[in-house]
Amino acid sequence: MKPAPELLAPAGSLEMLETALAYGATAIYAGQPRYSLRVRNNSFGDMAQLGQGIATAHAANARLYVVSNIYPHNAKIKTYLADMAKVVALQPDALIMADPGLIDMIRETWPEMPIHLSVQANTVNYAAVRFWQKLGISRVILSRELSLDEIAEIRQQCPDMELEVFVHGALCIAYSGRCLLSGYFNHRDPNQGTCTNSCRWDYQVKPTQTDATGDVYLIEEASRPGQLMPIEEDEHGSYIMNSKDLRAIEHVQRLVDIGVDSLKIEGRTKSPYYVARTCQAYRRAIDDAVAGKPLDPRLLAELDGLANRGYTDGFYQRHHDAEYQNYLHGSSRSGRSLYVGRLTGYGSNGLAEVEVMNRFAVGDRLELIHPRGNLDVQLAAMWNQDGASVQIAPGNGHRMRIQLPAGLEGAFVARYLPV
Repeated sequence: MKPAPELLAPAGSLEMLETALAYGATAIYAGQPRYSLRVRNNSFGDMAQLGQGIATAHAANARLYVVSNIYPHNAKIKTYLADMAKVVALQPDALIMADPGLIDMIRETWPEMPIHLSVQANTVNYAAVRFWQKLGISRVILSRELSLDEIAEIRQQCPDMELEVFVHGALCIAYSGRCLLSGYFNHRDPNQGTCTNSCRWDYQVKPTQTDATGDVYLIEEASRPGQLMPIEEDEHGSYIMNSKDLRAIEHVQRLVDIGVDSLKIEGRTKSPYYVARTCQAYRRAIDDAVAGKPLDPRLLAELDGLANRGYTDGFYQRHHDAEYQNYLHGSSRSGRSLYVGRLTGYGSNGLAEVEVMNRFAVGDRLELIHPRGNLDVQLAAMWNQDGASVQIAPGNGHRMRIQLPAGLEGAFVARYLPV
C-alpha cells in the first residue's frame, strides 16, 4: 500500500479549523493578517486564537502551519522578529514563507523552525528546489503552473525533499499572487495580503479598435463606466479575465503515485461548509487512491455543489481526450446539490433544528453531510419555531424543525438540484 499524502486544509477561524479536522484533514494552514496574504476573514491575528488552533490540531494528531508569506516593504521588516517571537513560542509545525530576507531572518533567529517555501516563490523546476533545499527549506510548495509530468520529474530529481501541490480552490490569472490589477485599481497590493480580486469583477468586452499593431481589445469594468481599458491577447491567452477554479480530484491517484507529500486545498476566506465538503471529498479520493481503488465519480458532483466559477484542472493535464471529458462532465449530474442550512441540535420534541442559509421546501431531497457519513432524506414535513407546519424555508435568517435521526448535530444540509 502506498503512503498517504497529507491532506492540507485552509482555516480562517477556529470553526473552519475544527470542521476541517472533523472531515478528514491531517494538517491545517492559518496565517496572521499582518504577514500573510489573507487579511480579511481571518481571526488568527489574535495570539490566543492561534494558540488554541495549534493546540486543537495537535490534540487531533494533526499539524498546523502558520503562513507568513508576504513580500514585505521596509516598515514590516522592523516589526517582524518581535511579532514572530510570539508565534514561534506557540510551536507551530512549520512556517510557510516566500521572501528570502524574511526566511534568512527566521533561519538565523530560530534555526530549528521548519520552513515551507510558499507557492508565492513560484518554484517551477528541480534546480530551484535543490537551491532552496541547500538553504535549509524542508518543503517546497510547487507552482500551480506545473504539469503532472513536470511534478514527477521534480520528484525524481529531488527524492528527499518534501513536495506540496494545490488540488482545489481559486486560481490566479497571473503566477500565484503576482497580479497587478488590485494595486492598479485600488492601491491594495496582492503581495501584502490585501488583494481585491479585481480579476473577478464584472467586465464587459467592448468593440475592438485598430491601431498600427492590429486589433486592440477594450474592456469596461461595471463600476467604472466610460473607462475603457485595453487588454492584450496572444497565443497563450488573455490576461485580465476571470479564471475558473481548480478542481484536480481526478488527478489524486497520479499525485499519490508520484509521491507528492501534501495535497493542499485553497480557501482561508471560505465557509465551514466549503472546507467540510472539500476535505470529505479529497479524503475519500486519497484513501481510495492509496488502496488502489478508482476514483468515485460521485465526488465530482459533490464538489459541483460548492459555489464556483466553473472548474478546471489547471495545468496538470493540458488536453483531455473525449473519453476523459465524458467521465468528468457526464458523471453523476443527479448528485449536484446546494448548501441550504446547518443542523444546530435537537429540541425537546426530538425534532432537528436547522439554521436556514438558502431556500428549501417540503418534497425536496436533502443530503446531510456529517463526519461519520452522509445521509439522504426526502423532506416530508417541516415546522417553524412556533410549531406551525410550513411548506417552505424561505432563506437566510429562519430556523426550521424537521424530523431526522439522532446524532447528526453539526451536520451541513444540502438540497439536491434537479437534473
